[in-house]
Amino acid sequence: MGGAILSGLRAPGVDVESIRVTTRSATSAAKLREDDVQAWSLEEKPEANAWALEQAGIVVLGVKPYQILELLTEIAPHANADAVMVSVAAGITIESMESVWPGAVIRAMPNTPSRIGKGVTGMSTGSRVSATQTEMVESLFATIGEVLVVPQSQINALGAFSGSGPAYVYFFMEKFLEVALERGFSEQQAEVLVRGTFSGALTLLEKSGETPEALRTAVTSPGGSTRAALDVFDAAGLDEIIREATTAAIARAVEMAGE
Repeated sequence: MGGAILSGLRAPGVDVESIRVTTRSATSAAKLREDDVQAWSLEEKPEANAWALEQAGIVVLGVKPYQILELLTEIAPHANADAVMVSVAAGITIESMESVWPGAVIRAMPNTPSRIGKGVTGMSTGSRVSATQTEMVESLFATIGEVLVVPQSQINALGAFSGSGPAYVYFFMEKFLEVALERGFSEQQAEVLVRGTFSGALTLLEKSGETPEALRTAVTSPGGSTRAALDVFDAAGLDEIIREATTAAIARAVEMAGE
């Protein structure tokens, strides 16, 4: 996720000179430096995190959930008192981070389309975050897509939609590709059919300003082949499957908070 955020922040028109990145491996840091990103690894420079924090007003913690509190404890003595700690890890609560860091804490839940500036990021602010700090972080994530500020009670649910959502889309595409191949299309033809259809449908949705329901209805003739396919989805209880899947994602995020 950190890589996706960085890719989005390096879009034209965004000031990247003030960005400092740390990694665990020297190889990862070297690749970033090749792309003109200021980066050092802990492997090369044990004090790399302190270097990155020297003048940082916003600190994005892009590690796995189980590493967040350990990292926060480690860097707290080196960070500026007025720095905002922004976690992009699922499950780890604001309260647990505030117990380690005495300053401002924000939970953010971006998704992988942030790489191309088409992300959706959910934000929840802690009890010590000022309006100015909220605006700063919101502006940061606005460079990589749309931003929703929500209560922490909704952040896990938001992650189940936007954070995990791209994987659901790709999963459906994978399955349609498999079936297209079974129907005798070549791999290239299947790619055109499925990739083009999904891409075109989403672009039409965006450009037309119409609702998904309206566009679905427009292509669904009573008694036609599309209606026959949709009837199969309905009979399988696809709506309930989606509810169950979302509930499972939210439950796992809550579990990770306690791990």
